Amino acid sequence: MALGGIVVRKSIALVLILSILFAGLAVNAAWAVNLDLDVESAVLMDASSGKVLYEQDAHKKWYPASMTKLLTLIVALEAVEQGKVKLTDKVTCSENAAGYGGSQVWLEPGEVFTLEELLIAIAVGSANDASVAVAEYIGGTEANFVEMMNKKAKEIGAKNTHFINSHGLHDDNHYTTAYDMALIGGYATKIPKLMELASTKYFKFREEPELELWNLNKLLWWYEGADGLKTGTTSKAKRNLTATAKRDGLRLIAVVMGADQRNGHFRNAMNLLNYGFNSFAFHRAYKAGDTVGTIRVSKGVKEEIAAVAAGDAGFIIEKGTEPQMETKVNLPRWVDAPVQKGQKLGEVIVYDKGKEVSRVDLVAKETVEKAGFFRILTESFQKILGE
Repeated sequence: MALGGIVVRKSIALVLILSILFAGLAVNAAWAVNLDLDVESAVLMDASSGKVLYEQDAHKKWYPASMTKLLTLIVALEAVEQGKVKLTDKVTCSENAAGYGGSQVWLEPGEVFTLEELLIAIAVGSANDASVAVAEYIGGTEANFVEMMNKKAKEIGAKNTHFINSHGLHDDNHYTTAYDMALIGGYATKIPKLMELASTKYFKFREEPELELWNLNKLLWWYEGADGLKTGTTSKAKRNLTATAKRDGLRLIAVVMGADQRNGHFRNAMNLLNYGFNSFAFHRAYKAGDTVGTIRVSKGVKEEIAAVAAGDAGFIIEKGTEPQMETKVNLPRWVDAPVQKGQKLGEVIVYDKGKEVSRVDLVAKETVEKAGFFRILTESFQKILGE
Protein backbone atom coordinates (compact mmCIF):
# COMPACT_ATOMS: atom_id res chain seq x y z
CA MET A 1 0.00 0.00 0.00
CA ALA A 2 2.82 2.34 0.88
CA LEU A 3 4.43 1.66 -2.46
CA GLY A 4 1.15 2.38 -4.23
CA GLY A 5 0.83 5.65 -2.31
CA ILE A 6 4.31 6.69 -3.42
CA VAL A 7 3.42 5.94 -7.05
CA VAL A 8 0.21 7.98 -6.77
CA ARG A 9 2.03 10.90 -5.17
CA LYS A 10 4.69 10.79 -7.92
CA SER A 11 1.98 10.76 -10.59
CA ILE A 12 0.26 13.76 -9.03
CA ALA A 13 3.57 15.59 -8.79
CA LEU A 14 4.32 14.82 -12.46
CA VAL A 15 0.89 16.12 -13.51
CA LEU A 16 1.45 19.33 -11.53
CA ILE A 17 4.89 19.86 -13.05
CA LEU A 18 3.55 19.29 -16.57
CA SER A 19 0.62 21.65 -15.88
CA ILE A 20 3.01 24.38 -14.79
CA LEU A 21 5.22 23.85 -17.82
CA PHE A 22 2.30 23.93 -20.25
CA ALA A 23 0.87 26.99 -18.54
CA GLY A 24 4.19 28.71 -19.01
CA LEU A 25 4.25 27.76 -22.66
CA ALA A 26 0.73 29.13 -23.10
CA VAL A 27 1.70 32.44 -21.53
CA ASN A 28 4.75 32.71 -23.78
CA ALA A 29 2.99 31.52 -26.92
CA ALA A 30 3.87 34.76 -28.71
CA TRP A 31 7.60 34.05 -28.73
CA ALA A 32 7.23 30.28 -29.09
CA VAL A 33 5.26 30.41 -32.37
CA ASN A 34 6.97 29.57 -35.66
CA LEU A 35 4.93 30.40 -38.74
CA ASP A 36 7.66 29.08 -41.07
CA LEU A 37 6.92 31.60 -43.81
CA ASP A 38 8.46 30.87 -47.21
CA VAL A 39 9.86 34.37 -47.73
CA GLU A 40 13.23 36.10 -47.39
CA SER A 41 12.03 38.18 -44.43
CA ALA A 42 8.86 39.14 -42.60
CA VAL A 43 7.56 41.09 -39.65
CA LEU A 44 4.23 41.64 -37.91
CA MET A 45 3.89 44.90 -36.01
CA ASP A 46 1.28 46.66 -33.89
CA ALA A 47 0.70 49.90 -35.81
CA SER A 48 -0.08 51.93 -32.70
CA SER A 49 2.94 51.12 -30.53
CA GLY A 50 5.42 49.78 -33.06
CA LYS A 51 5.70 46.58 -31.01
CA VAL A 52 6.98 43.62 -33.01
CA LEU A 53 4.66 40.64 -32.63
CA TYR A 54 6.45 38.26 -34.98
CA GLU A 55 9.62 38.43 -37.04
CA GLN A 56 11.60 36.32 -39.46
CA ASP A 57 14.94 37.84 -40.54
CA ALA A 58 13.23 41.22 -40.07
CA HIS A 59 16.47 43.22 -40.42
CA LYS A 60 17.74 41.49 -43.55
CA LYS A 61 18.44 44.02 -46.31
CA TRP A 62 16.23 43.43 -49.33
CA TYR A 63 14.90 45.25 -52.36
CA PRO A 64 11.50 46.92 -51.80
CA ALA A 65 10.49 47.28 -55.46
CA SER A 66 7.27 49.33 -55.67
CA MET A 67 6.77 49.36 -51.89
CA THR A 68 9.13 52.34 -52.32
CA LYS A 69 6.08 54.29 -53.42
CA LEU A 70 4.73 54.29 -49.86
CA LEU A 71 7.44 56.78 -48.97
CA THR A 72 6.79 58.67 -52.20
CA LEU A 73 3.17 59.09 -51.14
CA ILE A 74 4.14 60.08 -47.59
CA VAL A 75 6.51 62.83 -48.73
CA ALA A 76 4.07 64.13 -51.35
CA LEU A 77 1.08 64.24 -49.01
CA GLU A 78 3.09 65.91 -46.25
CA ALA A 79 4.05 68.58 -48.80
CA VAL A 80 0.31 69.06 -49.30
CA GLU A 81 -0.28 69.28 -45.54
CA GLN A 82 2.49 71.87 -45.24
CA GLY A 83 0.90 74.02 -47.96
CA LYS A 84 3.83 73.64 -50.39
CA VAL A 85 1.55 72.15 -53.05
CA LYS A 86 -2.15 71.46 -53.51
CA LEU A 87 -3.96 68.33 -54.64
CA THR A 88 -5.62 70.44 -57.34
CA ASP A 89 -2.29 71.62 -58.79
CA LYS A 90 -1.80 70.87 -62.49
CA VAL A 91 1.28 68.74 -63.09
CA THR A 92 2.83 68.56 -66.55
CA CYS A 93 4.59 65.32 -67.37
CA SER A 94 8.21 65.68 -68.47
CA GLU A 95 9.88 63.65 -71.20
CA ASN A 96 11.98 62.01 -68.50
CA ALA A 97 8.94 60.87 -66.49
CA ALA A 98 7.17 59.62 -69.62
CA GLY A 99 10.15 57.41 -70.45
CA TYR A 100 9.74 55.02 -67.50
CA GLY A 101 8.49 51.50 -68.17
CA GLY A 102 7.24 48.75 -65.90
CA SER A 103 3.98 49.57 -64.14
CA GLN A 104 2.79 52.82 -65.71
CA VAL A 105 -0.15 54.89 -66.87
CA TRP A 106 1.54 55.67 -70.19
CA LEU A 107 2.02 59.38 -69.60
CA GLU A 108 2.95 61.44 -72.64
CA PRO A 109 5.40 64.39 -72.50
CA GLY A 110 3.38 67.53 -71.89
CA GLU A 111 0.31 65.63 -70.66
CA VAL A 112 -1.34 67.33 -67.70
CA PHE A 113 -3.04 65.80 -64.68
CA THR A 114 -3.82 67.06 -61.20
CA LEU A 115 -1.46 66.10 -58.42
CA GLU A 116 -4.26 64.08 -56.82
CA GLU A 117 -4.83 62.08 -60.01
CA LEU A 118 -1.15 61.22 -60.20
CA LEU A 119 -1.09 60.19 -56.54
CA ILE A 120 -4.02 57.86 -57.24
CA ALA A 121 -2.08 56.43 -60.19
CA ILE A 122 0.81 55.73 -57.81
CA ALA A 123 -1.29 54.21 -55.01
CA VAL A 124 -3.70 52.19 -57.16
CA GLY A 125 -1.81 51.52 -60.40
CA SER A 126 1.74 51.59 -58.97
CA ALA A 127 2.69 53.86 -61.86
CA ASN A 128 6.43 54.50 -62.21
CA ASP A 129 5.93 57.38 -64.64
CA ALA A 130 3.49 59.09 -62.27
CA SER A 131 5.95 58.65 -59.39
CA VAL A 132 8.68 60.47 -61.32
CA ALA A 133 6.28 63.21 -62.45
CA VAL A 134 5.23 63.84 -58.84
CA ALA A 135 8.83 63.72 -57.61
CA GLU A 136 9.94 66.27 -60.22
CA TYR A 137 7.00 68.57 -59.47
CA ILE A 138 7.55 68.64 -55.70
CA GLY A 139 11.34 68.31 -55.56
CA GLY A 140 12.31 70.15 -58.73
CA THR A 141 14.23 67.02 -59.71
CA GLU A 142 13.70 63.39 -58.81
CA ALA A 143 17.10 63.39 -57.09
CA ASN A 144 16.03 66.23 -54.78
CA PHE A 145 12.80 64.42 -53.98
CA VAL A 146 14.67 61.19 -53.18
CA GLU A 147 16.78 63.15 -50.70
CA MET A 148 13.53 64.18 -49.03
CA MET A 149 12.44 60.55 -48.99
CA ASN A 150 15.64 59.32 -47.33
CA LYS A 151 15.46 62.12 -44.77
CA LYS A 152 11.86 61.19 -43.93
CA ALA A 153 12.80 57.51 -43.66
CA LYS A 154 15.41 58.36 -41.02
CA GLU A 155 12.89 60.53 -39.14
CA ILE A 156 10.47 57.60 -39.07
CA GLY A 157 13.21 55.36 -37.67
CA ALA A 158 14.00 53.34 -40.80
CA LYS A 159 17.76 53.24 -40.22
CA ASN A 160 18.57 50.46 -42.69
CA THR A 161 16.81 52.02 -45.66
CA HIS A 162 18.39 53.81 -48.62
CA PHE A 163 16.44 54.77 -51.72
CA ILE A 164 17.90 55.75 -55.08
CA ASN A 165 14.64 56.56 -56.86
CA SER A 166 10.96 57.33 -56.23
CA HIS A 167 9.48 54.27 -57.94
CA GLY A 168 11.41 51.16 -56.89
CA LEU A 169 12.79 49.86 -60.18
CA HIS A 170 15.84 47.78 -59.30
CA ASP A 171 19.13 49.26 -58.17
CA ASP A 172 21.58 47.33 -56.00
CA ASN A 173 21.90 50.37 -53.72
CA HIS A 174 18.13 50.74 -53.34
CA TYR A 175 17.22 48.68 -50.29
CA THR A 176 15.32 48.43 -47.03
CA THR A 177 14.26 45.79 -44.47
CA ALA A 178 10.96 44.25 -43.46
CA TYR A 179 11.24 45.99 -40.09
CA ASP A 180 11.86 49.38 -41.70
CA MET A 181 8.94 48.92 -44.08
CA ALA A 182 6.70 48.10 -41.12
CA LEU A 183 7.74 51.38 -39.50
CA ILE A 184 7.05 53.24 -42.74
CA GLY A 185 3.73 51.43 -43.10
CA GLY A 186 2.73 52.29 -39.54
CA TYR A 187 3.56 55.94 -40.21
CA ALA A 188 1.51 55.85 -43.41
CA THR A 189 -1.60 54.69 -41.55
CA LYS A 190 -1.57 57.99 -39.62
CA ILE A 191 -2.13 59.97 -42.85
CA PRO A 192 -5.88 59.86 -43.68
CA LYS A 193 -5.49 60.85 -47.35
CA LEU A 194 -2.87 58.16 -47.89
CA MET A 195 -5.18 55.53 -46.41
CA GLU A 196 -7.97 56.76 -48.66
CA LEU A 197 -5.73 56.32 -51.70
CA ALA A 198 -4.27 52.97 -50.60
CA SER A 199 -7.72 51.49 -50.03
CA THR A 200 -9.09 52.60 -53.40
CA LYS A 201 -9.87 49.47 -55.40
CA TYR A 202 -10.68 51.04 -58.77
CA PHE A 203 -10.06 54.33 -60.55
CA LYS A 204 -10.69 55.43 -64.12
CA PHE A 205 -7.53 57.37 -64.87
CA ARG A 206 -8.06 58.43 -68.46
CA GLU A 207 -11.05 58.71 -70.79
CA GLU A 208 -9.14 58.69 -74.09
CA PRO A 209 -7.36 56.43 -74.59
CA GLU A 210 -9.36 54.73 -71.85
CA LEU A 211 -7.35 53.49 -68.88
CA GLU A 212 -8.86 51.81 -65.83
CA LEU A 213 -6.74 51.07 -62.76
CA TRP A 214 -7.38 48.17 -60.39
CA ASN A 215 -5.47 48.06 -57.12
CA LEU A 216 -2.75 45.41 -57.15
CA ASN A 217 -3.23 44.67 -53.45
CA LYS A 218 -5.61 41.70 -53.55
CA LEU A 219 -5.99 41.71 -49.77
CA LEU A 220 -8.45 44.57 -50.25
CA TRP A 221 -10.82 41.92 -51.66
CA TRP A 222 -9.58 38.83 -49.87
CA TYR A 223 -9.01 39.82 -46.25
CA GLU A 224 -11.49 41.25 -43.74
CA GLY A 225 -10.38 44.64 -42.44
CA ALA A 226 -7.59 45.12 -44.99
CA ASP A 227 -7.30 48.71 -46.24
CA GLY A 228 -3.72 49.04 -47.55
CA LEU A 229 -0.91 49.43 -48.23
CA LYS A 230 1.44 48.59 -51.16
CA THR A 231 2.75 45.71 -53.23
CA GLY A 232 6.16 45.51 -54.90
CA THR A 233 7.48 43.05 -57.47
CA THR A 234 10.63 42.79 -59.59
CA SER A 235 12.64 39.81 -60.79
CA LYS A 236 15.34 40.38 -58.13
CA ALA A 237 13.09 41.55 -55.29
CA LYS A 238 10.55 38.81 -56.05
CA ARG A 239 7.10 39.48 -54.52
CA ASN A 240 6.78 41.93 -51.63
CA LEU A 241 3.88 43.36 -49.67
CA THR A 242 3.38 45.88 -46.90
CA ALA A 243 -0.17 45.22 -45.71
CA THR A 244 -2.39 46.60 -42.98
CA ALA A 245 -5.73 45.53 -41.55
CA LYS A 246 -7.85 46.69 -38.65
CA ARG A 247 -10.32 44.69 -36.56
CA ASP A 248 -12.00 45.68 -33.30
CA GLY A 249 -9.65 48.61 -32.78
CA LEU A 250 -6.48 46.59 -33.40
CA ARG A 251 -4.47 47.72 -36.45
CA LEU A 252 -1.66 45.45 -37.59
CA ILE A 253 1.12 45.92 -40.14
CA ALA A 254 2.37 42.81 -41.96
CA VAL A 255 5.42 42.94 -44.22
CA VAL A 256 6.68 40.06 -46.34
CA MET A 257 9.65 40.34 -48.69
CA GLY A 258 11.02 37.97 -51.30
CA ALA A 259 8.14 35.54 -51.85
CA ASP A 260 8.81 33.17 -54.77
CA GLN A 261 5.41 31.70 -55.51
CA ARG A 262 2.56 33.41 -57.32
CA ASN A 263 0.39 35.17 -54.72
CA GLY A 264 2.94 34.08 -52.10
CA HIS A 265 3.21 37.61 -50.72
CA PHE A 266 -0.56 37.69 -50.15
CA ARG A 267 -0.73 34.21 -48.62
CA ASN A 268 2.16 34.84 -46.22
CA ALA A 269 0.83 38.26 -45.22
CA MET A 270 -2.56 36.71 -44.44
CA ASN A 271 -0.83 34.07 -42.30
CA LEU A 272 0.85 36.86 -40.34
CA LEU A 273 -2.36 38.81 -39.91
CA ASN A 274 -4.31 35.69 -38.90
CA TYR A 275 -1.74 34.97 -36.22
CA GLY A 276 -1.93 38.55 -35.00
CA PHE A 277 -5.71 38.78 -34.75
CA ASN A 278 -5.99 35.31 -33.22
CA SER A 279 -3.35 36.00 -30.56
CA PHE A 280 -3.77 39.66 -29.65
CA ALA A 281 -6.51 42.18 -28.92
CA PHE A 282 -6.82 45.93 -28.44
CA HIS A 283 -7.64 47.01 -24.89
CA ARG A 284 -9.45 50.31 -25.36
CA ALA A 285 -9.85 53.21 -22.97
CA TYR A 286 -11.54 55.50 -25.50
CA LYS A 287 -12.47 55.00 -29.11
CA ALA A 288 -12.05 57.65 -31.78
CA GLY A 289 -14.74 60.31 -31.38
CA ASP A 290 -15.47 59.61 -27.70
CA THR A 291 -15.89 62.71 -25.54
CA VAL A 292 -13.12 62.64 -22.94
CA GLY A 293 -13.72 66.04 -21.34
CA THR A 294 -15.06 69.57 -21.80
CA ILE A 295 -13.31 72.95 -21.78
CA ARG A 296 -14.70 76.41 -21.14
CA VAL A 297 -14.50 78.72 -24.15
CA SER A 298 -13.52 82.35 -23.58
CA LYS A 299 -15.02 84.98 -25.87
CA GLY A 300 -16.96 82.40 -27.87
CA VAL A 301 -20.57 82.03 -29.01
CA LYS A 302 -20.69 78.90 -26.82
CA GLU A 303 -19.47 78.65 -23.25
CA GLU A 304 -17.86 75.23 -23.53
CA ILE A 305 -16.68 72.69 -26.04
CA ALA A 306 -16.26 68.92 -25.99
CA ALA A 307 -12.78 67.45 -26.38
CA VAL A 308 -12.91 64.12 -28.25
CA ALA A 309 -10.31 61.44 -28.89
CA ALA A 310 -8.68 61.85 -32.31
CA GLY A 311 -8.05 58.10 -32.46
CA ASP A 312 -8.47 54.92 -30.47
CA ALA A 313 -6.74 55.25 -27.10
CA GLY A 314 -5.52 51.99 -25.64
CA PHE A 315 -2.92 49.30 -26.19
CA ILE A 316 -2.37 45.83 -27.52
CA ILE A 317 -2.54 42.85 -25.17
CA GLU A 318 -1.98 39.15 -25.61
CA LYS A 319 -5.31 37.35 -25.40
CA GLY A 320 -5.78 35.69 -22.03
CA THR A 321 -3.73 38.27 -20.10
CA GLU A 322 -5.08 40.90 -17.71
CA PRO A 323 -3.94 44.50 -18.31
CA GLN A 324 -3.70 47.13 -15.59
CA MET A 325 -4.89 50.21 -17.42
CA GLU A 326 -4.78 53.77 -16.14
CA THR A 327 -5.38 57.01 -18.03
CA LYS A 328 -4.36 60.61 -17.54
CA VAL A 329 -6.21 63.44 -19.31
CA ASN A 330 -4.31 66.65 -20.03
CA LEU A 331 -6.67 69.51 -20.89
CA PRO A 332 -6.49 73.24 -20.17
CA ARG A 333 -9.27 74.81 -18.11
CA TRP A 334 -10.25 77.14 -20.96
CA VAL A 335 -9.47 78.05 -24.55
CA ASP A 336 -9.91 81.30 -26.47
CA ALA A 337 -12.35 81.49 -29.38
CA PRO A 338 -12.37 80.99 -32.27
CA VAL A 339 -11.89 77.20 -32.02
CA GLN A 340 -11.84 75.09 -35.17
CA LYS A 341 -13.31 71.60 -35.38
CA GLY A 342 -10.44 69.12 -35.06
CA GLN A 343 -8.16 71.65 -33.36
CA LYS A 344 -5.89 70.00 -30.80
CA LEU A 345 -6.90 70.88 -27.25
CA GLY A 346 -4.94 68.36 -25.21
CA GLU A 347 -4.16 64.66 -24.97
CA VAL A 348 -4.98 61.48 -23.12
CA ILE A 349 -2.12 59.27 -21.92
CA VAL A 350 -2.69 55.56 -21.39
CA TYR A 351 -0.61 53.48 -18.97
CA ASP A 352 -0.27 49.72 -18.52
CA LYS A 353 1.14 48.65 -15.14
CA GLY A 354 2.41 52.20 -14.62
CA LYS A 355 4.24 52.41 -17.96
CA GLU A 356 3.10 54.82 -20.67
CA VAL A 357 1.98 52.83 -23.72
CA SER A 358 -0.19 55.23 -25.73
CA ARG A 359 -0.76 58.95 -26.21
CA VAL A 360 -3.71 60.26 -28.25
CA ASP A 361 -4.66 63.84 -29.13
CA LEU A 362 -7.89 65.33 -27.83
CA VAL A 363 -9.46 67.63 -30.40
CA ALA A 364 -12.40 70.03 -30.62
CA LYS A 365 -15.66 68.26 -31.51
CA GLU A 366 -17.04 71.34 -33.28
CA THR A 367 -16.21 74.84 -34.37
CA VAL A 368 -16.92 77.68 -31.95
CA GLU A 369 -16.83 81.15 -33.48
CA LYS A 370 -15.69 84.24 -31.65
CA ALA A 371 -18.56 86.14 -30.00
CA GLY A 372 -19.55 89.71 -30.83
CA PHE A 373 -18.48 92.73 -28.79
CA PHE A 374 -21.58 92.94 -26.58
CA ARG A 375 -21.48 89.23 -25.68
CA ILE A 376 -17.81 89.53 -24.73
CA LEU A 377 -18.59 92.66 -22.68
CA THR A 378 -21.43 90.83 -20.86
CA GLU A 379 -19.16 87.86 -20.17
CA SER A 380 -16.50 90.17 -18.76
CA PHE A 381 -19.01 91.79 -16.36
CA GLN A 382 -20.18 88.33 -15.22
CA LYS A 383 -16.60 87.36 -14.41
CA ILE A 384 -16.09 90.58 -12.45
CA LEU A 385 -19.33 89.97 -10.50
CA GLY A 386 -18.41 86.32 -9.93
CA GLU A 387 -21.49 84.98 -11.71
